[in-house]
Amino acid sequence: MDIKRLITLALAYRISLHLERRVGQFVPAGVSLARVSKLERVPADGATHLIAAFDIGPTRTMQQDVEFGIIQIVDIALRAMSPAVNDPSTAISCVDQLSRIMIVWIGRMPPTSHYYAPPHVLRLFVPWISFDGLLDTAFEQIRHYAAADVAVSLRLMRAFNDIANATEHADLRVKLVERARRVAAGGAGHLPKEDVARLQRRLKTLEADVVVRS
Repeated sequence: MDIKRLITLALAYRISLHLERRVGQFVPAGVSLARVSKLERVPADGATHLIAAFDIGPTRTMQQDVEFGIIQIVDIALRAMSPAVNDPSTAISCVDQLSRIMIVWIGRMPPTSHYYAPPHVLRLFVPWISFDGLLDTAFEQIRHYAAADVAVSLRLMRAFNDIANATEHADLRVKLVERARRVAAGGAGHLPKEDVARLQRRLKTLEADVVVRS
């Protein structure tokens, strides 16, 4: 997606563009990719020029799409945890890599969604995945399938603690605590008492760190 090109075209046509899908999302034939504020201002060949600003293809790529890279790592972790493979070490390594990606993500300025030209005149809105959404993509499926695997569950707890320690944003740390609680709750229904106690200890450590830093 060429954001600069889209802004230039929106300014030239005196319109505002609102993208309906995030980078990497599937768009079926016949479904809108973007909404235009003043369609009558778009010239006959304008739609072709607008579409040319998007990289549209049959398969998803990692260009401008961090979510797709995360999905690929998650897929490796899920296959590793399957009964046919039963390789928790690989799943743990995937959790480590996912936590590293999330730490890099929160250390950067979030991408801009609203683009103005001139100032105060909205020309382009681009939806991006939120921190909450990226957390879900990275860890929710692993959490679900790791409920009976104490090693992977413990590593998830460590990952949440590492990410929480890497951010100064209290609201993000609260979201991480919420997900750690889900890990502990899931393990409570599948693991022996001593393993559940280990999860609870890590949860309490994370909760205490969040309270101290809030």
